[in-house]
Amino acid sequence: MNWKCRDLLLPVGDRTHVMGVLNVTPDSFSDGGRFLDHRAAIDRAEEMIADGADIIDVGGESTRPGAAAVEIGDELNRVIPVIEAITASTGAVVSIDTTKAEVARAACEAGAAVVNDVSAMRFDPKMPEVVAAYGAGLVLMHMLGSPRTMQENPSYADVVAEVKQALVEWAEQAQSSGIAPEAIAVDPGIGFGKTVEHNLTLLKATGELCATGYPVLIGASRKSFIGATLDVPVEQRLQGTSAVVAWSVAQGAALVRVHDVRQMVQVVRMTEAIRSA
Repeated sequence: MNWKCRDLLLPVGDRTHVMGVLNVTPDSFSDGGRFLDHRAAIDRAEEMIADGADIIDVGGESTRPGAAAVEIGDELNRVIPVIEAITASTGAVVSIDTTKAEVARAACEAGAAVVNDVSAMRFDPKMPEVVAAYGAGLVLMHMLGSPRTMQENPSYADVVAEVKQALVEWAEQAQSSGIAPEAIAVDPGIGFGKTVEHNLTLLKATGELCATGYPVLIGASRKSFIGATLDVPVEQRLQGTSAVVAWSVAQGAALVRVHDVRQMVQVVRMTEAIRSA
């Protein structure tokens, strides 16, 4: 299986690709403010690439629970210079983490190859047009409500069936908007409108989600359900994240989105070695 991202074909069926998180924000839950300075963000991107990241996911708006919206101008000012610098100096595959079509368009003009939309293109009706026009890779993520409201008593009759059905429906809608099926990846949205038990249940069903035929991205790095399960603060969630990444790879996830790239690349490669022995 290849994932088509503009003129690139990423062999996500051959190995799990590691997406490094680059939050160019003041308020992200784990590393907010550390990389708000453009130079710091570019240095961090280069470090993650050296550590083995396949994709750098650049975001200028926090999507942590309760996060407030960011004006388009502010988001553009945060991410576009960073994307331009990364693509110019490294040639790395860059993803833009945004729900706004205008930001996605500017990011693609700056060299981004992937649009990672936590709203699954539901927040901005112009997003499908932008993704289709640039032939960008697309990540459709499941979320209840918005980041501001998503953790207000999330409820499902069957979390796996409902998330799977929604992702397939949104992928079909994307195709009806002119987006190529081979450009689409899906993300169950760990931590986005889910309880601890919902998250664990979805992770257990990673293989079932992979059976949809779309590359599956798992983004669970350092998240609060790990803290709740292990009773550890955010800075002590490396081991828990490692367990989630190893499980996801073993179950067939095509991509994992992580903060600790160097460590997680080793977890991914070791799990793949066992899986293919």
